[in-house]
Amino acid sequence: MGMPRPVLIATATLAGALLLAPPPATAAPRKPLPPVREGGGLDKALGVAPAAAAGRALGAPAPDLRRDTGYPRRTVLVPPPVNPADKSVKLGLTPYHAIAPKLNELQKLSDRVSVEVAGRSAGGHDLYLVTVTAPETAAQAREQERMRERIEHSPAAAARDRRITSAYKAPLFINNNIHGNEWEGTDAALKLIERLATANDARTTELLSKSRVYLNVTANPDGRIAGTRANANGFDLNRDFITASQPESRAIRQIAIDKQPVMMIDLHGYVNGTLIEPTTPPHGENYEYDLFLKNSYANALGMEAAVNGLGYTSQKDGVEPAVIPFRDQQEGWDDWPPIFTPQYMPFHGTVAAHTVEFPMRVNGRDYETQPVGELRRRSAINTAIAGAAMRATLDYALDHRATVIADQIELFRRGAAGEAQRQVSEETVPGVPGIGPEDVYTAEFPRAYVIPAGDGQRSATAAARLVDHLTANDVRVVRADKDFRLNGRTYPSGSYVVDMHQPKRGLANVILADGRDISADVSAMYDISGWSLSLLWGATVDRVEDGRLSVQGRAVHAAAPSGRVAPHGDLALRLDDPNELAAVNSLLAQGVRVRRTDDGTAIVPGSARERARVLADRYGVVFRATKQRGTADMRRTRVAAAVTPGELFSLREMGFDVVPVSTDVLDAGFDWSAVDVLYVSTGLSYKALGPAARTALDGFLKGGGGVVGLGSTGAAFNSDAGLLAATAVEGHGDANGVVRVVNAGGPVTGGASAHSFVYSPLWFTGLGTGVRADQSYGSGNPLVSGHWRAEENGSGGPLDAAGRASVVSGTSAQGAPVVLFGTQPMFRAHPKGVFAQIGRALLTGGE
Repeated sequence: MGMPRPVLIATATLAGALLLAPPPATAAPRKPLPPVREGGGLDKALGVAPAAAAGRALGAPAPDLRRDTGYPRRTVLVPPPVNPADKSVKLGLTPYHAIAPKLNELQKLSDRVSVEVAGRSAGGHDLYLVTVTAPETAAQAREQERMRERIEHSPAAAARDRRITSAYKAPLFINNNIHGNEWEGTDAALKLIERLATANDARTTELLSKSRVYLNVTANPDGRIAGTRANANGFDLNRDFITASQPESRAIRQIAIDKQPVMMIDLHGYVNGTLIEPTTPPHGENYEYDLFLKNSYANALGMEAAVNGLGYTSQKDGVEPAVIPFRDQQEGWDDWPPIFTPQYMPFHGTVAAHTVEFPMRVNGRDYETQPVGELRRRSAINTAIAGAAMRATLDYALDHRATVIADQIELFRRGAAGEAQRQVSEETVPGVPGIGPEDVYTAEFPRAYVIPAGDGQRSATAAARLVDHLTANDVRVVRADKDFRLNGRTYPSGSYVVDMHQPKRGLANVILADGRDISADVSAMYDISGWSLSLLWGATVDRVEDGRLSVQGRAVHAAAPSGRVAPHGDLALRLDDPNELAAVNSLLAQGVRVRRTDDGTAIVPGSARERARVLADRYGVVFRATKQRGTADMRRTRVAAAVTPGELFSLREMGFDVVPVSTDVLDAGFDWSAVDVLYVSTGLSYKALGPAARTALDGFLKGGGGVVGLGSTGAAFNSDAGLLAATAVEGHGDANGVVRVVNAGGPVTGGASAHSFVYSPLWFTGLGTGVRADQSYGSGNPLVSGHWRAEENGSGGPLDAAGRASVVSGTSAQGAPVVLFGTQPMFRAHPKGVFAQIGRALLTGGE
């Protein structure tokens, strides 16, 4: 790990004593602990969620939390039925069904407490957002909203606005229980709400007159009840923020946009000692990191002092002193990807954001094996530590209110002015020791991005989806009213322009930039390192480096409708996009006879034109006129899927009829007569099947049942079942990111993107007779952005993969159509422009 960062020898001043214990002790320097990978790596959990949960996630609207009524905003919550099986009960913590009655009581107790329902979870549970602040009239609330909007939209003027300086209430956000089996933040939040509701000391009164404290009481009620990290769809919500596939993460996104917190903390477990961000390198290159680090490090010191000041010790309680990764570790706890809550919030103006990991493990094996008394002792310690972190953050916010508001304004001002980022150093961020070149990560922002309109781009459907995603993230997008010219290229009217002189340019760049290869910068990453939506979501995106930006158009809140249907003749539907797969699956489910061409295009009879119009409107897809007849009938593929939650969700998003399976499910007896294709990426081993299950599966394969295999599990299934002659070669297990690929065309990769996503990449060699390379990794170094190093012995790196087959297909000796993927086209439901490769493989296998 190398030498530890120097420890700042200083005492953190906690002015006043807002709800705090006696003055804390300063932790002594110590040998840094190795970083703990909490949920990083390739997803291996089985997707087993019911289709109803996916439907709720896909259909959940964004909540509207911007209201002009005053405070309090009382909502009488309807308590859910009592659930004795709620996993919180064993720990002596608050079960989900008891939260609503408690919040109803607190609203009656104090006019400082307001409760709103910020959305619903994938499992159908209400998400409770609590606001604690001094009462406001409707006029005062409207003034606060006007000031908030001025800070974002007119930051230069806001910096000179004395009314903002004197009267704007600093928004503070506390997010709890986003991992369902990391419970205690919820209970600490309930205790804090009650204390703030009733305390009459001068500091509490001042805090609530100068701040609004927002608390997401439980961000993951599904997981809280079930004792699982994930929600009802099986998603780790703290990996979903750049994709926003789940309703819970979309609700938090809306809180970020509507409330615009200057500070936030996200409560987690379990790392002993208590881990308090800021993080190790690499740091997200799109942040105004000097502003962020200044406040985050100072607040971390305050939280460290408060946590250590509770008096817990290793000898007496098993509690180690708190750890600040930026100071105490070299790498392994980075803030590079914007997929985590505290790494997403800074793009909406948060200038101090933290993951806080309380120390005493009560989940996993401990939940099952430890005595109830011991579990409750541990959860009580965690609740106290979470409360100390919350209170220290409120203290910092009160004592530095003017600074954090000014820094949020400055963040937005730099973006709107198009100014260069400030590099972090001990001069630009005084008071933070140990800043070195390893901490310097900055972006070269372009002048603009253009998403072209017209038939020349790869997919109008994908362009509309990307624009909708940008606007949902509060990125400003303009749609051109006339043709325009930029950097020597002419763009048609209807094209979309993202002017990078805007307050949230960091988020715009996060979404639209290609990203960066950081393989040489650090030896290990906490989670993914590449995610580019411009390369992975199927739309054409042009980067405009400089020039005068003069585009006549109007700001949009959503993309223009992209769907259309040719008025005459039969119809052709390309299957390059997940929405196109959803449309064709809908037609097949309705009994429409659809045929396909050799390149995978769907041919729809003109007699189905009215049904096509409905689907064009629903999915934004384009049905073009054609005279092609097609070469084979298509059928709606019925899929048995041993897959991750992200893959299961993506399959259902594309309209496939999916039954989750596993080794255990097949061993229990499975009816193969209702299945066309078996999809294997996790949780199914051919060798581990019992004799009866293996015989039934062999019968399915000999009957022509298709197989789609992904990753090492899919490759092992292929080898063990004796299907295709192809040798799978494994790259570095933690390698991940966006890669260049070359497509051979045909039913699987015809019309596919020139980029894909990998995690634990594979490639295939020794292809037997009749085995086709449908796609290969690009030449040279195929990694565009991400982290992919060779193993210590020099093998498994990107240069070894260059030019090798990444997707292969053929017919097995049993007569089964088989497609094998070495890429991850549906990783965490993110690379939407690549989904169709899996969809096409399933449709081909289903024939």
